[in-house]
Amino acid sequence: MYRQAENGEMVVYTPAEYGVRKDDGHGLVKPVNSSGGLLFLSILLTACLGGLVYGVVQVALTDQWHILGEVWWVFPACLFPFLAAWAGYFKERRAEKLRKARNLPRPVD
Repeated sequence: MYRQAENGEMVVYTPAEYGVRKDDGHGLVKPVNSSGGLLFLSILLTACLGGLVYGVVQVALTDQWHILGEVWWVFPACLFPFLAAWAGYFKERRAEKLRKARNLPRPVD
């Protein structure tokens, strides 16, 4: 989370330079925090959301609206990760560009 300034002092990365969370989160699975990995997850979740939209169209075409009453929870469960993945990707991509312009290394915890 710290970097060496031009005068040799250690300074904190700004939130814009840092990007998304870089530590392991102390979980079983290491989180994806590179822009390439986040882009892959975002595209994967976009495909899942596309499948959800396809399902809604099929429900509308077959006039079986009662199905949506049983699976309504799928919409927020798919929409939140979709939005979070794209937001994380854009945040990390912006931070990578900023670090590259300032010639800073990728922060690690």
